[in-house]
Amino acid sequence: MFGNKFWKGAKAEVPEEDRNLTPRQRRLLREEEERAARMNPGRKKSLVRRIAEWVVEIGIVILLAYVVVFCFGQLRTNYGQSMETTLSDGDRVLINVLSYQLGSPDRGDIIAFKPNGSANARTSIKRVIGLPGEKIQIVGGMVYIDDQVYLEKADYPVITNPGLAADPIQLSEGEYFVLGDNRNNSEDSRNAEVGVVTTDMIEGLVWFVISPSAHRGFVK
Repeated sequence: MFGNKFWKGAKAEVPEEDRNLTPRQRRLLREEEERAARMNPGRKKSLVRRIAEWVVEIGIVILLAYVVVFCFGQLRTNYGQSMETTLSDGDRVLINVLSYQLGSPDRGDIIAFKPNGSANARTSIKRVIGLPGEKIQIVGGMVYIDDQVYLEKADYPVITNPGLAADPIQLSEGEYFVLGDNRNNSEDSRNAEVGVVTTDMIEGLVWFVISPSAHRGFVK
């Protein structure tokens, strides 16, 4: 008897807003609430999944941007008149560091390098003339490569100071002979302070002038 009274007294109260509903309406309302409750976790999971996908996509874009900038967009400054008229004093250029990770400098490339391999030295920019294994000499104002006159495409000044290249310079593996385009106003492989450029000194291929805007364009 007491048990029956206890359970009757413990009967759950019906919310005031539901008191006018029929048992069937209450049952349908509960089913709708249960259905909504089951659907919500799925929506939350879907939202979390979309956010995770966005985060991954943004991360990939940032990574690709970093790789592109690191490989092709490192800035260097050209100092002095040694590369006139190709580059002027103060020109800001972009270098391609990936080019020489995958290959080697070609004759005619303009390279950025650290003279004597010193990390504290100011970057120098010059044009590659002699390649590993070749013999370089400057005679009568002309560059000779393996005893043959090197006929350049551009009209560079006749060299008045052969420097170290007055005598033959034999390039070993990984060594390059470089000259400034302003041949009579350039410190380059003709000078003991610079000498031949080795692979470990080279920072990258100079490929684009970014500033000033008047000089902006690809480097040839």
